[in-house]
Amino acid sequence: MTFDEVRFEALGSACHVLGVGLERGRLAWATAWVAERHDRFSRFEPDSELSRFNAAAGRWTDVSPELEGLLRAALDAHRLSGGLVHAGVLGSMLAIGYTRPLRLGPTAATLTGAAPPPPLPDMLEVEPGRARLRAGTGVDLGGIAKGWLADRLAAELGQNCLVNLGGDLFARGAGPEGEGWPVAVGDTTLLLAGQGAATSGVRRRAWQDGDEALHHLIDPRTGRPARTDLSQVSVVTPTAAEAEVHAKAALLLGSGLAPAHLAAHALAWRLAP
Repeated sequence: MTFDEVRFEALGSACHVLGVGLERGRLAWATAWVAERHDRFSRFEPDSELSRFNAAAGRWTDVSPELEGLLRAALDAHRLSGGLVHAGVLGSMLAIGYTRPLRLGPTAATLTGAAPPPPLPDMLEVEPGRARLRAGTGVDLGGIAKGWLADRLAAELGQNCLVNLGGDLFARGAGPEGEGWPVAVGDTTLLLAGQGAATSGVRRRAWQDGDEALHHLIDPRTGRPARTDLSQVSVVTPTAAEAEVHAKAALLLGSGLAPAHLAAHALAWRLAP
């Protein structure tokens, strides 16, 4: 059986959406759907809903249903990961020079501003239709948004589709051959149906600042780029959102503790040194 597909850039990543039996125009709709969420939830867009929310830290702010959902997902990720997946590390991201998309190059690092954040529930409160950040703090949803959005786009797109947003993906339906959607995990190809997968690593968004090797994955226990003996973790779970959380948590835990964490939370995984 044939399938239709589209590739595009959004959310700071390469995106790939495939579908079987989609109605005409659905892939163009999917591309626009993701682009709109990029504009609304990227911290690099000064007029985005997320940027406005961060700028209002210290007071209650009305939020859209989707931003409310993402903020609740951030709190869930913090809980599921034992605090390792922490959306409140924006201060550290800025301190290491990750102030703009890396295709434009990092700015100078000022690591004195990189400090462990308080627990996310102490920074962020969410109520129906509104939310509040502690004054002087901010959130970066890049660590949880792609998986969360992949789940939702797949649910809306069609009965048989694969949505891959920068390596965080959800496979819905039986795929083009009726056996599941083929997904490469390292040197293995898995057939996924009704499952999510994600890969987290420290090499793709990495750079050098003087003698300091930096990357985008912040360890909230230190407020600095993670020091881990793993370069990449791939995980399969029931949803893309869960996979994204547990891949990042495992990467931060390192090879000694990651297997026990993944045995409790994942359907399959691969650790790369």
